[in-house]
Amino acid sequence: MTQPARPVAVVTGAASGLGRAIATALHTDGWSVLLTDLDAVAVQSAAAPLGGWSAALDVRDEDACAAIAATAAGRGDLALWVNNAGILVTGASWEHDAATRRRVLDVNTHGAMNGTLAALTVMRGQGHGHVLNVVSLAGLVAAPGETVYAASKHALLAFSLGTLSDLRMAGYRRVHVSCLCPDGIWTPMLHDRLDDPGAVASFTGSMLTAQQVAARAVRLARRPRPVVSLPRWRGAQVRLLDALPRLAVALTPLVRAAGRAGQRRQRRRSTPPDRR
Repeated sequence: MTQPARPVAVVTGAASGLGRAIATALHTDGWSVLLTDLDAVAVQSAAAPLGGWSAALDVRDEDACAAIAATAAGRGDLALWVNNAGILVTGASWEHDAATRRRVLDVNTHGAMNGTLAALTVMRGQGHGHVLNVVSLAGLVAAPGETVYAASKHALLAFSLGTLSDLRMAGYRRVHVSCLCPDGIWTPMLHDRLDDPGAVASFTGSMLTAQQVAARAVRLARRPRPVVSLPRWRGAQVRLLDALPRLAVALTPLVRAAGRAGQRRQRRRSTPPDRR
């Protein structure tokens, strides 16, 4: 009796951090995972223990994303595409030049759009599939000090939910788009931000591990939902602040104080005992 083919998943930004954790968790859950990243050597190393399937990908390149989708579909059923690739810049909005703002939007927003649309070209033809966009809590509320990053994630959230509605209006009931919005994650993206006053928003809540977020991503991959925050209470908290913008602005000094305390707490946790 022929065994059914493993469902195929593509993960962007999978060479390290959260992307690598998601790829590993999906592999453990039974998926055939194509790991992609801008760094071809690093992603090849990350893919080695997971079956060795990797490819270089610049998510800003629309044609390259389409080629990856075609490659993944050639292996079997492209059931999942995870848009994880992203970059973080911190500081007041006026401190960033046009090139920096464009780079953040090109990777975090346009890159995820490229991946989403490339995957949907295949999935609409199949009649089923799931795009999972890693958004962040910064996509639910304006994060002081991370304004440009938050703007890119707000745009991705709107694009994702609007695309899901477009799919339903077009009659695609088994093609899904989900947004995963985690709190701050202790990955290389934040490792050098412990003294960064612009990054305080990422340290105001529960610092998550990449493995915790990856485990939630796997559950979401199996049971799609439009928006999932992690932890759930933080999603409710930031949505309340988003609904009350005057209050949110008034609380900025408290947010900064809580973030600085979180940075100090994380520094203590991440410093080896023999260096304390």
